[in-house]
Amino acid sequence: MYFPIYRPRRLRKTEAMRALVRETSLTVNDLIYPLFITYGKNVKKEIPSMPGQFQLSIDKLDAEIEEISNLGIPAVILFGLPETKDSGASGAFAEDGIVQEAIRAIKKINIDLIVVTDVCLCEYMDHGHCGVARDGKILNDLSLELLAKTGLSHAEAGADIVAPSDMMDGRVSAIRAQLDAGGFSDTPIMSYAAKYASSFYGPFRDAADSAPTFGDRRAYQMDPSNVMEALRETSLDVEEGADIIMVKPALSYLDVIATVRAEFDYPLAAYNVSGEYSIIKAAAEKGWIDERKVAMEVLTSIKRAGADIILTYHAKDAAKWLKE
Repeated sequence: MYFPIYRPRRLRKTEAMRALVRETSLTVNDLIYPLFITYGKNVKKEIPSMPGQFQLSIDKLDAEIEEISNLGIPAVILFGLPETKDSGASGAFAEDGIVQEAIRAIKKINIDLIVVTDVCLCEYMDHGHCGVARDGKILNDLSLELLAKTGLSHAEAGADIVAPSDMMDGRVSAIRAQLDAGGFSDTPIMSYAAKYASSFYGPFRDAADSAPTFGDRRAYQMDPSNVMEALRETSLDVEEGADIIMVKPALSYLDVIATVRAEFDYPLAAYNVSGEYSIIKAAAEKGWIDERKVAMEVLTSIKRAGADIILTYHAKDAAKWLKE
């Protein structure tokens, strides 16, 4: 029996050999860790549908930021849970808003940690939608002014990157114009360029208390069946001034990540969302999978698909595993 001259198994014999020829490398520098900041004092409330993730009050940030920094994670993204909500999302852009205060607190703890802020209105609206609502409809253009004010208020508080996630048409342009006019032309925008109306967001609704009180978000978030639309959406955001582009979710949309990667040479982020995280946690708790191996395989697959940056709730665990 004759074998081919090339035997692929020659390069799989040992871990050292496998590492030598490994094509995709995941590092801690690729990771952004999400934080949910809530009102009150001495609050560290575990999110039931996201084991290991917490809603934290600002006075609890010292230990959290110290741990994140010691692990070498370069960035966090903030989501705020205000004490009160209203029909104008006033808490989103208030000078003393929950995210604005959290930015200032984090920068006092570690000025070098990159603080990204989620720019959206859903957590602050009494109806839970990402824009202004009238007669059961979400009004695009009226929402842009509030989103732009929110992005500027985050920059004024010290945010390093603002990340609009609302999926209103034209919001990158509106935020860019407001940032530039306010003296923050150097503040980058990381746009949720291709954000799908996904069922994988379920646990996040608990984490951010942002479930809509009527309807759903399919009129402004993307249809999960579409890929070419992601290219159109991303192209618009790039034209409007986005510095970093994002695909969300990640694991179920690896093909979209790869397609966007092939088309655009901008830094590409992918959000490994709450449902993707919770599925792994639940299966691991049942003893059905090895959480570490599965989580690292998932994160590697996202990187392999073309993402430069991964937003993930597994960031702290991954940082520890990468050190071992």
